[in-house]
Amino acid sequence: MFNRTSLQAAAALASISLLAGCSLFAGDEAEAESRIVVGTTSSPTTLDPAAAWDSSWELYRNVFQTLLSFPTGSTTPQPDAADCKFTDGASKVFECDLHDGLQFSSGTKVDAAAVKHSIERIRTINAEGGPNGLLGSLDKIETRGDKTVVFHLKESDATFPFVLATPAMSIVDPASYPADKLREDGKVVGSGPYNLAKYTEGVEAELVKNPTYKGFAGDRKNSAVTIRYFGDSEAMVAALKNKEIDATYRGLTAEEVVDLSEKKPENEGLQVVESTGATIHYLVFNPDDPQAGNPAVRRAIAQIIDRGALVAKAYRGTAEPLYSMVPKGIAGHTTKFFDQYGDPDVAKAKSILRKAGIDKPVKLTFGYTTDRYGSSTADEFAELKRQLEESGLFEITLVGKPWKEFQAAYQKGEYPVFGRGWFPDFPDPDNFVAPFVGKNNVHAAPYEQAEIIEQLLPESRRKSDRGAVTEQFERAQQIFVEDVRLLPLWQGKLYVAASEEIGGAERALDPQTVMQLWELHRKTSW
Repeated sequence: MFNRTSLQAAAALASISLLAGCSLFAGDEAEAESRIVVGTTSSPTTLDPAAAWDSSWELYRNVFQTLLSFPTGSTTPQPDAADCKFTDGASKVFECDLHDGLQFSSGTKVDAAAVKHSIERIRTINAEGGPNGLLGSLDKIETRGDKTVVFHLKESDATFPFVLATPAMSIVDPASYPADKLREDGKVVGSGPYNLAKYTEGVEAELVKNPTYKGFAGDRKNSAVTIRYFGDSEAMVAALKNKEIDATYRGLTAEEVVDLSEKKPENEGLQVVESTGATIHYLVFNPDDPQAGNPAVRRAIAQIIDRGALVAKAYRGTAEPLYSMVPKGIAGHTTKFFDQYGDPDVAKAKSILRKAGIDKPVKLTFGYTTDRYGSSTADEFAELKRQLEESGLFEITLVGKPWKEFQAAYQKGEYPVFGRGWFPDFPDPDNFVAPFVGKNNVHAAPYEQAEIIEQLLPESRRKSDRGAVTEQFERAQQIFVEDVRLLPLWQGKLYVAASEEIGGAERALDPQTVMQLWELHRKTSW
């Protein structure tokens, strides 16, 4: 369920989300409605949902439907194409009843067979980098008539509704999407809020309101949206400031966020809205390395790092210190690393090492990616090196590589310590714990923590009331603190910068920070 590398790649933790607006679209009606133009550096890798576990989700959310979804302000899956519920007490049988009158843009009816086809083809095709890993708990799917779909799970998994709410589980038309291969003609047939009227790979996507859409996003506040794809954030920012586009979304550096927030002539007419994000950044320790595999070394590092200085220097305040792997805003969040280590203290770190018989500076290599989480990553690791070496207890060598080389290197165990980012599939604490443990976790560094794997996660997954799993995840985080195999560093913030003419910017991101384009509108038009 947990191979999230491709989505993290596109979602760059240091990148910030921004929005704005202008331009007009003339529809068939006499009254002109505003078209919103959004720029982004994150273009889809594919238009077929069976092949993408990455930033392609941003487009999918707006042109496809899912059985469940996350309306603005909700971290619990809500009905979109269907009403769903567990029908047993063990969270192993999940039943969905489709709403009446749903149809694809092709005119074909959305029925139970289409839902089954859409999800089963994900497993059949099993595309590299695709979302099949999300369906690890699924055993089989059955249909009852045209409206009812029943999912039978291999084991209790109360997070399954969250999986169904991800854009990966988009419902597609069986007549247009083969059961055993991907669709590759550059077109989309969906039943979402918008229809894809035109698409030029890497350049532009034109979305128009779907007149037959019936779902939770029924109150679409604009008639159409154009998404323009940019190769770099500098060009995108220039387009925003020159009013060549109405909005920028994804890909901006911390410096650009700060610049856009300043009151100066070129920013006149812009507003910036800040909210809590769910992206996190952390260090991973290689248990097979002679130094990083020593708990005393890991605890000494945890005792030294000054997260406040780190986010101030590297991220200009566009992130905030994080003291647990479950971020603020997600159920089960704690501050257990702060509770254990308190403020940075070199003397305590020195004592930890001396008690372990270490009386010379520890030499370690820290690896990081240069092109995955934004340009501020290099500054982040330079600051980590400064803090650790200033203590006199460590000598740090930094190795920065492009993502593909970096990924290959950490999977081979070449780094004693390396930096990773995490962008959640869904807003549940399970998605901030389960991916990181087990023999085959997302870090390629086996972490076979029996209590978490065999007790805490199974217990939590039997509870469909996700508000009742706090105890399990608080204990899991205490184990993380005791082991220090992972060291949380910071949590990203979300920024929506918009023209003062634009409304809805504060509502345009769902809990997965996927853009809900229907929330944007020109105030003078509504």
